[in-house]
Amino acid sequence: MKNKGLLLVVSGPSGAGKGTVCKALMEKYPEVCMSVSATTRKPRPGEVDGVNYYFLEEEKFRSMIENHEFIEWACFCQNYYGTPRKRVEDLLAEGKDVILEIEVQGAIQVKSKFPEAVFIFVMPPSLEELRNRLSGRGTESAEVVEERLQTALWECTNIEKYNYILINDDVNDATDRFAAIIEAEKMRIERNGQWIQDIRKA
Repeated sequence: MKNKGLLLVVSGPSGAGKGTVCKALMEKYPEVCMSVSATTRKPRPGEVDGVNYYFLEEEKFRSMIENHEFIEWACFCQNYYGTPRKRVEDLLAEGKDVILEIEVQGAIQVKSKFPEAVFIFVMPPSLEELRNRLSGRGTESAEVVEERLQTALWECTNIEKYNYILINDDVNDATDRFAAIIEAEKMRIERNGQWIQDIRKA
């Protein structure tokens, strides 16, 4: 019997490189997939429905909220964003590991519904390194960089709500550590109840 897949909830401050690490993990391990969010905003050039997002009308999105069809949802800049529950649950039932890359407040919502999920907080080696990464982008003013650092400090106050800290000092090393977390979680006794029962019956 195939074990249920892991729901991997990944958060971390802007500039930590969580998206880069998630992408590198999926390239190495094709059995890991990324959850696709739904949104009411209009598609940007090049975005594909069902790949980048599920693009929904606001009426449909509100109906899904009322029917509890989202694992989590939020409203940003007058647009709704959320994680459809059914698609994630279907993938997990197939034995696939699903990454949900999400901000801290959304992760807290997920934890109340999926306490068995694995919560991973991605961080650079230091706040100074985070500052360097944000500044090095060259796309944001000093004020915006400082604002993002303050947000990062707030996010760090929630680290205890996660199971693991994943330090992204080098993408390859961080990817290997991420894979090691997944392997360790799959060997937890509580995730192998059926196998244990089969062994005892033999």
